[in-house]
Amino acid sequence: MGLLQTALKSIYPPRCLGCGDLVDSDFGLCGPCWADTQFIGGTACDMCGVPLPGQMENGPIHCDSCLKTKRSWSQGRAALIYGGMGRKLILRLKHGDRQEIAHPAAGWMHLSTKDILTESTLIAPVPLHWMRLAKRRYNQSALIAKSLADVSGLDWCPDLLQRFRYTPSLGGKTRQERAEILTGTIKINPKRRHRIIGRSVLLIDDVLTTGATLEACAHVCRAAGAGDVCVSVLARAAKGT
Repeated sequence: MGLLQTALKSIYPPRCLGCGDLVDSDFGLCGPCWADTQFIGGTACDMCGVPLPGQMENGPIHCDSCLKTKRSWSQGRAALIYGGMGRKLILRLKHGDRQEIAHPAAGWMHLSTKDILTESTLIAPVPLHWMRLAKRRYNQSALIAKSLADVSGLDWCPDLLQRFRYTPSLGGKTRQERAEILTGTIKINPKRRHRIIGRSVLLIDDVLTTGATLEACAHVCRAAGAGDVCVSVLARAAKGT
């Protein structure tokens, strides 16, 4: 097996996920691309993961947006800022058929999410409508959720949530407009309802902007009897990025 792996690496050497240059290991970033990737560390909002100025306090802190906006989830984490290389990686995963990006993405998210996971947490992706899924051929959030389940050793349910109505792109919409568009769109899969009764659920998405989509998902999970709902995203949109 070792000889086979060596032979494969000589034929297909590891390439940077960002620029394609040679790197030391699979699913890695070269130095310049790593420097252009804004990982979130230190002080961050306990609800949405956006980085905050100042030192970490004893208890959870929240950004102004989360203080003003009621969330149906209890805690949220983000691995990257949606800008620079973080944005490029997400667009390649989402629209460029670069499905291999889901593997390192899950690893980064696992590091940022460890403190809110429990042994009974059920991981579930934000769903795509079947028409969009047929066009794209895969749900990027489900790919990340599967990889995160593998890394963490936790259960996951790819079809816990279903998107019953096709909606236009939410890009450029306000939080209120997104909420109105999403009303009644996402529901619990009746065949999977039993899996979340009294259980913690971790919702997975690629990007958190206003949080409207995750809010819709978290709301139906709580209404269906979930014990707790948290969210984890690869990237968090932030002002100035």
